[in-house]
Amino acid sequence: MTGGQVSGALLFTRYAYPPNALGYCGPDASRQLLEQVSAGQDDADLRHLARGFEGAWPYLELIAAANGIGDPLDARVVEAYWLGNALLDRVPVAMTGRSLDDRFRARVGRSWERLAAEIPGAQPHHSFHVFGVYPWVGLLREGRHDEPLRVLDRCRIRWGKVVEVTGERALVLSRPLEWDGRVLHEGAPRLEQVVTAVDGLGLAGAVAPGDWCSLHWDWVCERLDRRRLVALRSRSAGQLAAINALPFSAPATVLA
Repeated sequence: MTGGQVSGALLFTRYAYPPNALGYCGPDASRQLLEQVSAGQDDADLRHLARGFEGAWPYLELIAAANGIGDPLDARVVEAYWLGNALLDRVPVAMTGRSLDDRFRARVGRSWERLAAEIPGAQPHHSFHVFGVYPWVGLLREGRHDEPLRVLDRCRIRWGKVVEVTGERALVLSRPLEWDGRVLHEGAPRLEQVVTAVDGLGLAGAVAPGDWCSLHWDWVCERLDRRRLVALRSRSAGQLAAINALPFSAPATVLA
């Protein structure tokens, strides 16, 4: 089951659930989110919960507005934010900068000036938020490595190929982020164990060896066809390159 076969609200929940279950973002309703996405139940309640994700929702509004789409939970908009598609190319960099400025200037003050300026290559993709807005890249540059690198790797949407499925877990071959003292880059492929379901409730449906999947924190979010896999890889690489090229990092006080 791929994202093109589900509604935008369900697709959003597939990716929003893993950090929500850890208590990092969104409303206190993780069990409901998991139950609804597992059952394929898109309703007004789910759409209301989606608005409670204060980190992601403004990006959906931005992408939708720039493309003349009335519903931020349109599946095309949701796919653009989490994975990437052509809608991102129609969002002017200055428009992204203004949106960030509106959201964060009051919280950060003068130190926000540099990030609110036009950043070459910046797009309203989840990887930009992880690499460019969260403080973790700045902490890496300050010499704090283990926890910032772990969070960056798990918080981004990454991809992997299923090698083995056992019960409600899978072994996936993926490429972790590494820090060479100057830039972030993908490391050599390695096996990691990820969650496919809890108590029979999952995000992606059944997966099998050979499937390419998207991953967020410890969860498989969905199976990816070639188009969506290529989009996720290329858009993530583009945002990573944009942030690696900056001489400064996001203010360390920005946490959401």
